[in-house]
Amino acid sequence: MERTDVLILGAGAAGMMCAIEAGRRGRRVVLLDHATRPGEKIRISGGGRCNFTNLAVPPERFLSRNPRFAVSALRRFTPADFIARLDAAGISWHEKVLGQLFCDGSARQIIDMLTGQMAAVGVELRLAESVRRVESDGAFVVTTDRGPVRSDRLVVATGGKSIPKMGATGLAYRIAEQFGLAVTETRPALVPLTFAEQELVRLKPLAGVSVEARVTAGRIGFEEGLLFTHRGLSGPSILQISSYWREGEELSVDLARGRDVAAELKAARAEAGRVAVQTALARFLPDKVVAMVLSQSGISGRLADQSNAALDRLGAVVHRWQVKPVGSEGYRTAEVTLGGVDTDGLDSRTMEARSVPGLHFIGEAVDVTGWLGGYNFQWAWSSGWAAGQAV
Repeated sequence: MERTDVLILGAGAAGMMCAIEAGRRGRRVVLLDHATRPGEKIRISGGGRCNFTNLAVPPERFLSRNPRFAVSALRRFTPADFIARLDAAGISWHEKVLGQLFCDGSARQIIDMLTGQMAAVGVELRLAESVRRVESDGAFVVTTDRGPVRSDRLVVATGGKSIPKMGATGLAYRIAEQFGLAVTETRPALVPLTFAEQELVRLKPLAGVSVEARVTAGRIGFEEGLLFTHRGLSGPSILQISSYWREGEELSVDLARGRDVAAELKAARAEAGRVAVQTALARFLPDKVVAMVLSQSGISGRLADQSNAALDRLGAVVHRWQVKPVGSEGYRTAEVTLGGVDTDGLDSRTMEARSVPGLHFIGEAVDVTGWLGGYNFQWAWSSGWAAGQAV
């Protein structure tokens, strides 16, 4: 039977980072993945340029039953630490918005950096190899379609259920439950939201239109772009709020954030009352959104014909558009999975299962989910690094 010191399942961001760190410590490392290429989520992230981290990663930007769990790893391997590795590899990068960092060139540069660093420390990367069975007899025996591998340490970095066409499965959760670890409720996150058919009929003309908006669910809100789609709503603000929204809840959308549409229309009425409301409103919103707002508010005609109450009603529709999605596009397009292996069962410094010595869970498999904007990659780097120091 083949033997190794550390066996890692999953050649994504977390798994490769863990493999590098364990290899640097002189451990014999085998990294398995059923995919034919490593780092596929890295490759497609950020439109192919990889939003690899964020300049600031405060714990409140991570969702978990224990929001403090991620703090130890994030403080010990920081965004600056990962940036230093890119700089040393000659990979140029830039900040886009809100602290989000992207490669200047292709995301493949990061994959090449990671695979090169693994090769340099002797990590054995084995692709297109599927796990058939995981057992323990004091060590861990993982049987793949190429035979069994025995290891003192087993690191599960197989991610969540998001984007199954890229090979995502619930393997991490099955392994956790097999060894008696709890798994919190999982659901798609950072995902477009969908409407019922009757709502789609009304909003169909808006498909492809985007606005800068503030989207709120309960007490949490995000100010970023919003995109109308043929199925519902997308764009950064919607992806962000999807992690907090629950079915049956309404969203409140400010379609012209940072402005006071009613006040500005009242001022315009005094100076150009003969202008059509539709024309005046088009100063703030795309024409198709204007048509939707006017239809919903029941207002038409010239500015001069509108009372203050009518303009206030129009402003309320613009700034507090209420909409109730019926669901999301699901794991098919979700960037991450919310929930996962319960952090109560893991050591926050080593990612090791408290009740199963030698078994570690890292990255998206764990109940730690970041906001959109590089947070989930930083969690992958940090949790993989933390486990790599311990295996």
